[in-house]
Amino acid sequence: MFKTVDVFVSALPRVVFLGPSAKVWSIVLICSFAAGLAGCQVKPGTLTPRHGDEIMVAGQLFRTGTPVVLWTDPGGYDAYRVDKRFTDLELREYDKWAEPKGDPQRYNIRTHNMTPEEIEQVRGGGWTLEQVQRAVDQFVIHYDVCGTSRRCFDVLHDHRHLSVHFMLDIDGTIYQTLDVKERAWHAGSANSRSVGIEIANMGAYAQDEKKPWEHWYTTDPDGRVRITVPNEADRASVLRDNFVGRPSRNHLIVGKIQGKYREQYDLTDEQYDALIRLTATLHNVLPQIELAAPREPDGSVTNHILTPEAQDAHRGLIGHYHVSEVKSDPGPAFDWDRVIKGAKKIAK
Repeated sequence: MFKTVDVFVSALPRVVFLGPSAKVWSIVLICSFAAGLAGCQVKPGTLTPRHGDEIMVAGQLFRTGTPVVLWTDPGGYDAYRVDKRFTDLELREYDKWAEPKGDPQRYNIRTHNMTPEEIEQVRGGGWTLEQVQRAVDQFVIHYDVCGTSRRCFDVLHDHRHLSVHFMLDIDGTIYQTLDVKERAWHAGSANSRSVGIEIANMGAYAQDEKKPWEHWYTTDPDGRVRITVPNEADRASVLRDNFVGRPSRNHLIVGKIQGKYREQYDLTDEQYDALIRLTATLHNVLPQIELAAPREPDGSVTNHILTPEAQDAHRGLIGHYHVSEVKSDPGPAFDWDRVIKGAKKIAK
Protein backbone atom coordinates (compact mmCIF):
# COMPACT_ATOMS: atom_id res chain seq x y z
CA MET A 1 0.00 0.00 0.00
CA PHE A 2 2.68 2.50 0.99
CA LYS A 3 4.72 2.05 -2.20
CA THR A 4 1.95 3.67 -4.22
CA VAL A 5 1.61 6.43 -1.64
CA ASP A 6 5.33 7.13 -1.66
CA VAL A 7 5.48 7.32 -5.46
CA PHE A 8 2.56 9.75 -5.53
CA VAL A 9 3.99 11.96 -2.83
CA SER A 10 7.46 11.95 -4.37
CA ALA A 11 5.97 13.91 -7.24
CA LEU A 12 4.93 16.73 -4.94
CA PRO A 13 7.49 19.59 -4.88
CA ARG A 14 9.60 20.64 -1.90
CA VAL A 15 8.36 17.91 0.44
CA VAL A 16 10.86 15.75 2.33
CA PHE A 17 9.72 12.88 4.58
CA LEU A 18 11.86 11.60 7.41
CA GLY A 19 11.13 9.02 10.11
CA PRO A 20 8.18 6.67 10.73
CA SER A 21 5.60 9.44 10.58
CA ALA A 22 6.29 9.89 6.86
CA LYS A 23 3.58 7.43 5.88
CA VAL A 24 0.93 9.26 7.90
CA TRP A 25 1.91 12.65 6.51
CA SER A 26 1.97 11.20 3.01
CA ILE A 27 -1.61 10.07 3.35
CA VAL A 28 -2.69 13.40 4.88
CA LEU A 29 -1.06 15.35 2.04
CA ILE A 30 -2.61 13.12 -0.61
CA CYS A 31 -6.07 13.58 0.93
CA SER A 32 -5.56 17.34 1.09
CA PHE A 33 -4.20 17.44 -2.47
CA ALA A 34 -7.14 15.38 -3.75
CA ALA A 35 -9.60 17.60 -1.88
CA GLY A 36 -8.03 20.66 -3.47
CA LEU A 37 -8.37 19.15 -6.94
CA ALA A 38 -12.03 18.43 -6.24
CA GLY A 39 -12.59 21.97 -5.00
CA CYS A 40 -13.70 20.83 -1.56
CA GLN A 41 -12.30 20.74 1.94
CA VAL A 42 -12.87 18.66 5.05
CA LYS A 43 -14.45 20.85 7.67
CA PRO A 44 -12.44 20.90 10.93
CA GLY A 45 -14.33 19.08 13.64
CA THR A 46 -16.18 16.80 11.24
CA LEU A 47 -17.40 13.72 13.12
CA THR A 48 -16.18 10.39 11.75
CA PRO A 49 -18.37 7.75 13.41
CA ARG A 50 -17.41 4.15 13.99
CA HIS A 51 -19.38 1.36 12.39
CA GLY A 52 -19.53 -0.51 15.70
CA ASP A 53 -17.67 -3.66 14.63
CA GLU A 54 -14.04 -2.52 14.77
CA ILE A 55 -11.22 -3.72 16.99
CA MET A 56 -8.16 -1.58 17.69
CA VAL A 57 -4.59 -2.64 16.92
CA ALA A 58 -1.77 -0.10 17.35
CA GLY A 59 -4.32 2.71 17.37
CA GLN A 60 -5.86 1.62 14.06
CA LEU A 61 -9.40 0.32 13.62
CA PHE A 62 -10.09 -2.93 11.77
CA ARG A 63 -13.58 -4.17 10.97
CA THR A 64 -14.79 -7.60 12.06
CA GLY A 65 -18.39 -7.82 10.85
CA THR A 66 -19.67 -8.50 14.37
CA PRO A 67 -20.60 -6.12 17.23
CA VAL A 68 -17.62 -4.82 19.21
CA VAL A 69 -17.73 -2.46 22.20
CA LEU A 70 -14.43 -0.67 22.78
CA TRP A 71 -13.21 0.53 26.15
CA THR A 72 -13.82 4.08 24.88
CA ASP A 73 -17.49 3.37 24.13
CA PRO A 74 -20.41 3.92 26.49
CA GLY A 75 -20.89 0.63 28.32
CA GLY A 76 -17.33 -0.49 27.60
CA TYR A 77 -14.83 -1.95 30.05
CA ASP A 78 -11.63 0.05 30.40
CA ALA A 79 -8.57 -1.90 31.56
CA TYR A 80 -6.40 1.21 31.28
CA ARG A 81 -8.02 2.66 34.39
CA VAL A 82 -6.28 1.85 37.65
CA ASP A 83 -9.33 2.32 39.86
CA LYS A 84 -11.86 -0.42 40.55
CA ARG A 85 -14.84 -0.43 38.19
CA PHE A 86 -17.50 -1.93 40.45
CA THR A 87 -16.48 -0.56 43.85
CA ASP A 88 -18.31 2.33 45.52
CA LEU A 89 -17.13 5.61 44.02
CA GLU A 90 -15.45 6.86 47.21
CA LEU A 91 -13.53 3.56 47.63
CA ARG A 92 -12.51 2.93 44.02
CA GLU A 93 -9.10 4.65 44.10
CA TYR A 94 -6.01 2.48 44.44
CA ASP A 95 -4.75 4.12 47.63
CA LYS A 96 -8.06 3.33 49.34
CA TRP A 97 -8.08 -0.39 48.60
CA ALA A 98 -8.03 -2.65 51.62
CA GLU A 99 -5.36 -4.89 50.11
CA PRO A 100 -3.46 -3.20 47.23
CA LYS A 101 -1.38 -5.55 45.08
CA GLY A 102 1.78 -3.87 43.84
CA ASP A 103 1.51 -1.64 40.79
CA PRO A 104 -2.13 -0.65 40.16
CA GLN A 105 -1.54 -0.95 36.40
CA ARG A 106 -2.82 -4.26 35.04
CA TYR A 107 -0.81 -4.52 31.82
CA ASN A 108 2.68 -3.67 30.55
CA ILE A 109 4.90 -3.60 27.45
CA ARG A 110 5.34 -6.48 25.05
CA THR A 111 8.97 -7.51 24.56
CA HIS A 112 8.59 -10.61 22.33
CA ASN A 113 10.70 -10.21 19.17
CA MET A 114 11.46 -6.60 20.12
CA THR A 115 14.94 -5.06 20.19
CA PRO A 116 16.01 -2.96 23.21
CA GLU A 117 15.85 0.12 20.98
CA GLU A 118 12.27 -0.69 19.93
CA ILE A 119 11.22 -1.26 23.53
CA GLU A 120 12.53 2.19 24.42
CA GLN A 121 10.72 3.66 21.43
CA VAL A 122 7.32 2.13 22.23
CA ARG A 123 7.59 3.19 25.86
CA GLY A 124 7.00 6.77 24.80
CA GLY A 125 6.42 6.91 21.06
CA GLY A 126 3.78 4.32 20.31
CA TRP A 127 3.77 1.14 18.26
CA THR A 128 3.74 0.66 14.52
CA LEU A 129 1.41 -1.99 13.18
CA GLU A 130 4.42 -3.82 11.80
CA GLN A 131 5.93 -4.09 15.29
CA VAL A 132 2.73 -5.57 16.71
CA GLN A 133 2.58 -8.00 13.79
CA ARG A 134 6.08 -9.17 14.64
CA ALA A 135 5.44 -9.44 18.37
CA VAL A 136 2.10 -11.31 18.37
CA ASP A 137 1.71 -14.87 17.11
CA GLN A 138 -0.74 -16.59 19.49
CA PHE A 139 -4.43 -16.20 20.33
CA VAL A 140 -5.13 -17.65 23.78
CA ILE A 141 -8.68 -18.92 24.39
CA HIS A 142 -10.10 -18.84 27.93
CA TYR A 143 -13.49 -19.48 29.48
CA ASP A 144 -14.20 -17.03 32.28
CA VAL A 145 -16.13 -19.16 34.84
CA CYS A 146 -18.13 -15.97 35.41
CA GLY A 147 -21.00 -16.43 32.97
CA THR A 148 -21.17 -12.84 31.68
CA SER A 149 -18.58 -10.31 30.55
CA ARG A 150 -19.66 -7.85 33.23
CA ARG A 151 -18.92 -10.36 35.96
CA CYS A 152 -15.69 -11.32 34.21
CA PHE A 153 -14.38 -7.76 34.24
CA ASP A 154 -15.38 -7.36 37.88
CA VAL A 155 -13.43 -10.47 38.89
CA LEU A 156 -10.48 -9.97 36.56
CA HIS A 157 -9.96 -6.23 36.94
CA ASP A 158 -11.29 -5.36 40.38
CA HIS A 159 -10.35 -8.48 42.33
CA ARG A 160 -7.61 -10.45 40.56
CA HIS A 161 -5.65 -7.45 39.27
CA LEU A 162 -5.38 -8.98 35.78
CA SER A 163 -6.41 -8.04 32.24
CA VAL A 164 -7.35 -9.51 28.89
CA HIS A 165 -7.73 -7.90 25.46
CA PHE A 166 -11.19 -9.25 24.64
CA MET A 167 -14.23 -10.58 26.43
CA LEU A 168 -17.01 -12.45 24.60
CA ASP A 169 -20.44 -12.25 26.22
CA ILE A 170 -23.17 -14.92 25.99
CA ASP A 171 -25.04 -12.93 23.32
CA GLY A 172 -21.99 -12.70 21.04
CA THR A 173 -21.02 -9.13 21.97
CA ILE A 174 -17.25 -8.64 21.95
CA TYR A 175 -15.73 -6.21 24.44
CA GLN A 176 -12.20 -4.93 23.85
CA THR A 177 -10.58 -3.59 27.03
CA LEU A 178 -7.07 -2.74 25.75
CA ASP A 179 -5.35 -2.06 22.45
CA VAL A 180 -3.84 -5.29 21.14
CA LYS A 181 -0.42 -3.63 21.32
CA GLU A 182 -0.48 -3.97 25.12
CA ARG A 183 0.83 -6.99 27.02
CA ALA A 184 -2.27 -8.05 28.93
CA TRP A 185 -1.94 -10.29 31.98
CA HIS A 186 -3.95 -13.42 31.24
CA ALA A 187 -1.74 -16.39 30.33
CA GLY A 188 1.60 -16.27 32.15
CA SER A 189 4.51 -17.08 29.87
CA ALA A 190 2.42 -16.48 26.73
CA ASN A 191 1.47 -12.89 27.60
CA SER A 192 4.19 -11.08 25.67
CA ARG A 193 3.40 -12.84 22.39
CA SER A 194 -0.36 -13.36 22.61
CA VAL A 195 -3.80 -11.86 22.36
CA GLY A 196 -6.26 -13.18 24.94
CA ILE A 197 -10.03 -13.61 25.06
CA GLU A 198 -12.27 -14.55 27.98
CA ILE A 199 -15.44 -16.29 26.81
CA ALA A 200 -18.50 -16.10 29.04
CA ASN A 201 -19.01 -19.71 30.04
CA MET A 202 -19.25 -21.44 33.42
CA GLY A 203 -16.39 -23.80 32.67
CA ALA A 204 -15.58 -27.51 32.85
CA TYR A 205 -15.63 -29.74 35.92
CA ALA A 206 -14.30 -33.17 36.87
CA GLN A 207 -16.61 -35.75 38.41
CA ASP A 208 -15.46 -35.00 41.97
CA GLU A 209 -15.88 -31.20 41.63
CA LYS A 210 -18.89 -29.11 42.58
CA LYS A 211 -20.75 -27.90 39.51
CA PRO A 212 -22.80 -24.70 39.03
CA TRP A 213 -25.31 -26.16 36.58
CA GLU A 214 -28.43 -25.81 38.78
CA HIS A 215 -27.87 -22.05 39.12
CA TRP A 216 -26.85 -21.31 35.53
CA TYR A 217 -28.85 -23.69 33.32
CA THR A 218 -32.40 -24.95 33.15
CA THR A 219 -34.33 -27.21 30.79
CA ASP A 220 -37.46 -25.75 29.19
CA PRO A 221 -40.66 -27.80 28.75
CA ASP A 222 -39.68 -28.47 25.14
CA GLY A 223 -36.43 -30.09 26.31
CA ARG A 224 -34.08 -27.29 25.27
CA VAL A 225 -31.38 -26.15 27.68
CA ARG A 226 -31.35 -22.43 28.50
CA ILE A 227 -28.81 -20.23 30.29
CA THR A 228 -30.21 -18.66 33.47
CA VAL A 229 -27.96 -15.88 34.76
CA PRO A 230 -28.67 -15.76 38.53
CA ASN A 231 -27.52 -12.18 39.22
CA GLU A 232 -29.90 -9.43 38.12
CA ALA A 233 -27.15 -6.89 37.35
CA ASP A 234 -25.34 -9.42 35.21
CA ARG A 235 -28.54 -10.30 33.35
CA ALA A 236 -29.18 -6.62 32.67
CA SER A 237 -25.65 -6.16 31.30
CA VAL A 238 -26.27 -8.46 28.31
CA LEU A 239 -26.71 -6.03 25.41
CA ARG A 240 -29.16 -7.91 23.21
CA ASP A 241 -32.69 -7.18 24.39
CA ASN A 242 -34.58 -10.22 25.69
CA PHE A 243 -31.69 -12.48 24.74
CA VAL A 244 -32.21 -16.18 25.41
CA GLY A 245 -28.89 -17.97 25.52
CA ARG A 246 -28.68 -21.65 24.70
CA PRO A 247 -25.67 -23.96 24.44
CA SER A 248 -24.97 -24.80 20.82
CA ARG A 249 -25.28 -28.50 21.66
CA ASN A 250 -28.23 -29.32 23.88
CA HIS A 251 -26.39 -31.51 26.38
CA LEU A 252 -23.30 -31.62 28.56
CA ILE A 253 -20.12 -32.39 26.65
CA VAL A 254 -17.67 -34.77 28.33
CA GLY A 255 -14.01 -34.94 27.35
CA LYS A 256 -10.53 -35.39 28.75
CA ILE A 257 -8.44 -32.31 29.57
CA GLN A 258 -5.13 -32.55 31.46
CA GLY A 259 -5.72 -36.29 31.98
CA LYS A 260 -9.15 -35.87 33.66
CA TYR A 261 -12.61 -36.33 32.21
CA ARG A 262 -14.57 -33.11 32.57
CA GLU A 263 -18.07 -32.00 31.63
CA GLN A 264 -19.08 -28.64 30.23
CA TYR A 265 -21.96 -26.89 28.49
CA ASP A 266 -21.10 -25.59 25.04
CA LEU A 267 -20.80 -21.96 23.95
CA THR A 268 -23.83 -20.29 22.36
CA ASP A 269 -24.12 -20.10 18.58
CA GLU A 270 -23.87 -16.33 18.90
CA GLN A 271 -20.52 -16.71 20.65
CA TYR A 272 -19.18 -19.06 17.99
CA ASP A 273 -20.27 -16.73 15.18
CA ALA A 274 -18.58 -13.72 16.81
CA LEU A 275 -15.43 -15.66 17.71
CA ILE A 276 -15.06 -16.90 14.14
CA ARG A 277 -15.16 -13.34 12.83
CA LEU A 278 -12.74 -12.07 15.46
CA THR A 279 -10.34 -14.94 14.76
CA ALA A 280 -10.40 -14.26 11.02
CA THR A 281 -9.80 -10.56 11.67
CA LEU A 282 -6.85 -11.19 13.98
CA HIS A 283 -5.34 -13.58 11.44
CA ASN A 284 -5.64 -11.02 8.65
CA VAL A 285 -4.28 -8.14 10.73
CA LEU A 286 -1.65 -10.19 12.61
CA PRO A 287 -0.71 -12.89 10.09
CA GLN A 288 1.61 -14.73 12.48
CA ILE A 289 -1.57 -15.89 14.25
CA GLU A 290 -2.13 -18.88 12.02
CA LEU A 291 -5.53 -20.52 11.74
CA ALA A 292 -4.32 -23.62 13.51
CA ALA A 293 -4.41 -25.29 16.94
CA PRO A 294 -1.87 -27.65 18.55
CA ARG A 295 -2.49 -31.15 17.16
CA GLU A 296 -1.59 -34.75 17.94
CA PRO A 297 -0.22 -37.10 15.24
CA ASP A 298 -3.78 -38.41 14.65
CA GLY A 299 -5.01 -34.87 13.92
CA SER A 300 -6.92 -34.34 17.17
CA VAL A 301 -6.38 -31.13 19.12
CA THR A 302 -3.87 -31.66 21.94
CA ASN A 303 -5.79 -31.91 25.24
CA HIS A 304 -2.98 -31.24 27.71
CA ILE A 305 -0.19 -28.78 28.44
CA LEU A 306 2.43 -28.43 25.73
CA THR A 307 6.12 -28.87 26.35
CA PRO A 308 8.06 -25.58 26.51
CA GLU A 309 9.50 -26.38 23.08
CA ALA A 310 6.04 -26.99 21.60
CA GLN A 311 4.69 -23.83 23.20
CA ASP A 312 7.52 -21.83 21.70
CA ALA A 313 7.04 -23.35 18.24
CA HIS A 314 3.27 -22.90 18.00
CA ARG A 315 1.81 -20.04 15.98
CA GLY A 316 -1.96 -19.69 16.07
CA LEU A 317 -4.86 -20.48 18.38
CA ILE A 318 -3.97 -22.00 21.73
CA GLY A 319 -5.88 -22.92 24.87
CA HIS A 320 -5.05 -21.76 28.35
CA TYR A 321 -4.55 -25.42 29.26
CA HIS A 322 -1.85 -25.66 26.58
CA VAL A 323 0.14 -23.10 28.57
CA SER A 324 -0.61 -24.07 32.19
CA GLU A 325 -1.10 -27.57 33.62
CA VAL A 326 -3.49 -26.26 36.31
CA LYS A 327 -5.92 -24.87 33.70
CA SER A 328 -8.62 -26.62 31.68
CA ASP A 329 -10.02 -23.76 29.57
CA PRO A 330 -11.48 -23.50 27.02
CA GLY A 331 -12.64 -27.00 28.01
CA PRO A 332 -13.87 -30.16 26.25
CA ALA A 333 -16.97 -28.51 24.79
CA PHE A 334 -14.98 -25.92 22.85
CA ASP A 335 -15.29 -26.74 19.13
CA TRP A 336 -11.82 -25.93 17.77
CA ASP A 337 -12.62 -27.13 14.26
CA ARG A 338 -15.79 -25.05 14.04
CA VAL A 339 -13.84 -21.90 14.87
CA ILE A 340 -10.83 -22.62 12.67
CA LYS A 341 -12.79 -23.84 9.64
CA GLY A 342 -15.22 -20.93 9.98
CA ALA A 343 -12.40 -18.39 10.18
CA LYS A 344 -10.68 -19.89 7.13
CA LYS A 345 -13.84 -19.45 5.08
CA ILE A 346 -14.03 -15.71 5.67
CA ALA A 347 -10.36 -14.77 6.06
CA LYS A 348 -8.58 -13.50 2.96
